[in-house]
Amino acid sequence: MNLHEYQAKQLFRASGIAIPDGQPARSGEEAAAVARQIGGLRWVVKAQVHSGGRGKAGGVILADSPAEVAAATDRLVGTRLVTPQSGGAGLPVEVVLVEAVRPIARELYLSCLVDRGSARVRFMASAAGGMDIEDVAATSPERILTCLIHPAAGLQGYQARELAFGLGLAGDQVKALHGIMAAMLRLLLDKDLGQIEINPLIVTGDGDLLALDAKINADDNALYAHPDIAALRDEAQEDPTETAARAHDLSYVTLNGTIGCMVNGAGLAMATLDVIKLHGGEPANFLDVGGGTTAAKVAEAFKLILADGKVRAVLVNIFGGIVRCNLIAEGVIAAVKEVGVRVSVVVRLEGTNAEEGRHLLEASGLALIAASDLDDAARKAVEAAQ
Repeated sequence: MNLHEYQAKQLFRASGIAIPDGQPARSGEEAAAVARQIGGLRWVVKAQVHSGGRGKAGGVILADSPAEVAAATDRLVGTRLVTPQSGGAGLPVEVVLVEAVRPIARELYLSCLVDRGSARVRFMASAAGGMDIEDVAATSPERILTCLIHPAAGLQGYQARELAFGLGLAGDQVKALHGIMAAMLRLLLDKDLGQIEINPLIVTGDGDLLALDAKINADDNALYAHPDIAALRDEAQEDPTETAARAHDLSYVTLNGTIGCMVNGAGLAMATLDVIKLHGGEPANFLDVGGGTTAAKVAEAFKLILADGKVRAVLVNIFGGIVRCNLIAEGVIAAVKEVGVRVSVVVRLEGTNAEEGRHLLEASGLALIAASDLDDAARKAVEAAQ
């Protein structure tokens, strides 16, 4: 789950990480009042959307008076911002962040994230702040500094100093970076976050370190333990189909293809997408109905797949371990009858009660295409979608 910049900065402030003076606003009048309250001679108005590249898309506007702040806010709120990361439809702008402009001497990059490969928290830093870190990694990987935090030892002073010296910091700035890193690590662990990113972390004209931007990604699997973080979810920024899937405890990710997929188990789902691609098809989604699904859950999953107007065929690939294939078959039959399916449906059942499930599908009188194995199922689904 992603947080808006203003929400992330509220968590920063509570953690002791220095941020610019600013407040969110939902109208021009409110934004002008914020500008007058925080004072200064210049302000920046930032559209709050779950996407990077806002500045390139016109979502970050400088203003020299409260009136200009109001005008910039009214120009953004109520629109959809299309960025290089948002997709063609863009994302709705419902709130902006108004901040005082601070003089910038240098721009740095700093982040920490859960590194599953090493089972550690990894800090990443670079003197190339303000740029897309992916571009830096691709063109100048030597400019990215990293360190791994042992869960028992925690952040060590020498690790913070090594990153600070690598970033060209000195004196009190080294101590300040150590404090920011310690606060980030504490926040990441206390709130079960997946990633915290500051890009840029600026060195101000006075030599202070300030988090000019803030991005936080929370672990969906831990939200039950953090209702304060869960309350920050903005569903308007998320795919509506994925939101509906979450309500039924389904793992769903929208893709760009024409073959809808319903599979039980994330690994099998990934393999299904790969085999579809192998046969020249394009998956329309990733959908894992889970190991202990029910007929009702399968029916809801089917409705989600068919709600995508790009879908020309559906591939149901079930391996019955915990789940029984006859229950899957019942859910498929119920969904096809209820929704009125107008596309081909290919079904591959294997495992517990697979034979019983196949008999139910055959006796349903519906135009379902049976498959003997995954390769056969993918090939038939690709043919049906063409």
